[in-house]
Amino acid sequence: MRNVILIGGAGYVGTVIAEELLRKSFNVTILDNFIYKNFNSIKHLQKNDHFKLINGNFSDLNKVNLEINDSTDVIILGGLVGDPITKKYPKLNKITNIDGIKKCIDFFENEMVGKLIFISTCSNYGLINQDLKADENFELKPLSLYAKAKVEIENFILNKQNKKINYEPIILRFATAFGLSPRMRFDLTVNEFTFDLLHKKVLEVYDPNTWRPYCHVKDFARIIFSVLNEEKNKLNFEIFNCGSDENNYRKKDIVELISNKITKTKVIFKSGDIDPRNYKVDFSKIKKKLKFKAKYPVSFGIDEIIENFNLFKNKNKKLFGNYEI
Repeated sequence: MRNVILIGGAGYVGTVIAEELLRKSFNVTILDNFIYKNFNSIKHLQKNDHFKLINGNFSDLNKVNLEINDSTDVIILGGLVGDPITKKYPKLNKITNIDGIKKCIDFFENEMVGKLIFISTCSNYGLINQDLKADENFELKPLSLYAKAKVEIENFILNKQNKKINYEPIILRFATAFGLSPRMRFDLTVNEFTFDLLHKKVLEVYDPNTWRPYCHVKDFARIIFSVLNEEKNKLNFEIFNCGSDENNYRKKDIVELISNKITKTKVIFKSGDIDPRNYKVDFSKIKKKLKFKAKYPVSFGIDEIIENFNLFKNKNKKLFGNYEI
């Protein structure tokens, strides 16, 4: 049986990946230090005999009791996730998202592991011409501390190509996530816009014409499963944009999709440079090489939040997101 270690796996994306891999009969170990106090997100997983939880810090794995063998794969999700949280804690961003991740990767260099999958971001593309779509070879122009750290780690991994290592490194650049998760977040565009409009708040949208790619967390889990199932060394040092061309949207398009499903919405479009990122992404490589096709459009994610609205109705949005630690 395959064993998977999810570094930072108790978060928004990690919990959904864990659920998918457990359904596919993997042994799953989550290592997390719960900086967002999200202990409840993994309670349901602990009922599964193939699940193990370790409360620990990925930057010092020598102090952690990880069980590693030649059937073990590692997925690195951990860190301060998102532009706002890294801007709020710049020193911790360097300690965690750069120095800590490098130590984590180096730890596995002499261990017997299969695939080592680093979760990066399409945010690395930054600001590009609206008539272009960024493929994996497109110039990276990270604007935020978060994206700059991801690019530094990508380069750190790629610089190991002439070095003898035991694992097979793969870099996945995730689109902006949306959809329901055991560790729910409402600080992500689709989820946040839907949450605010359901609560009849006046939604202020800056730079409504800026483009961004989106991907449902369940589709991320499907991508992880596909990568793990590929033949050994077939994806060595490969980089993939993770998402779908169909889910490239402008902010105002997202607002329109939600407004078609919720009555009496109040939206104010504003110009400004609060978040200047603007990029469409080309997902043809993952479609061709991994035969991946997204199952969940943005409209599906909006519908499921509306249908489960009572779970979050009248609750403080700051309970659901990476706002502070």
